[in-house]
Amino acid sequence: MKWHPSSLGKLMTASRTKSEVLSETTKSYIRGVAKQDFYGYNVDLNNKYINKGNLQENDSIALFNSVMFSNYSKNTERLNNEWLTGEADIVADDQIIDIKTSWSLETFPATSEEGINKLYEWQLRAYMMLYDKNYASLVYCMVTTDPSLLNEWENLSLHQVDHIAPEKRITTLSFERDLELEEEIKVRLHHCTEYYVKYINQLNNK
Repeated sequence: MKWHPSSLGKLMTASRTKSEVLSETTKSYIRGVAKQDFYGYNVDLNNKYINKGNLQENDSIALFNSVMFSNYSKNTERLNNEWLTGEADIVADDQIIDIKTSWSLETFPATSEEGINKLYEWQLRAYMMLYDKNYASLVYCMVTTDPSLLNEWENLSLHQVDHIAPEKRITTLSFERDLELEEEIKVRLHHCTEYYVKYINQLNNK
């Protein structure tokens, strides 16, 4: 079993008891993945936040480039190793860059402190491990929301942001690779795969 970087935060949740390697949160998540694989269905996440992120990712990359005087483009190469499979947003020479497109000014983390998110940090640590990079950046971007995503009751002042200086519409958090932590990740993912296989076997043997 190869796990997606976006799932790592759920898989690394600490157990409440020392006797249990995997937390109940982790076990529940793994069972959900296994059921999808076994029964052949997908739980598609489909909401306005995700839709904007998917539709306007290139707009966010363009905003980031304008501020950083760079010329990054969306990565399309998926990598795999023994534990992980994933496709990072941007792969630079020395780092991974993950782009998060905010839904509105209200949800946009205006400072790095507001942008701290353990699930996103785990995701980036997985990408550093997968792409063999020593650094990673989590970049929140606020771009004007495409009108097709808005309903007639939306407050447009929260979505129309082109009048705001570009540098005020990105917030970046930086991370450095931790090889000791990666060893912990490898061990945890081994146990996660064991639990996944055990659950699949239970379904097979019903």
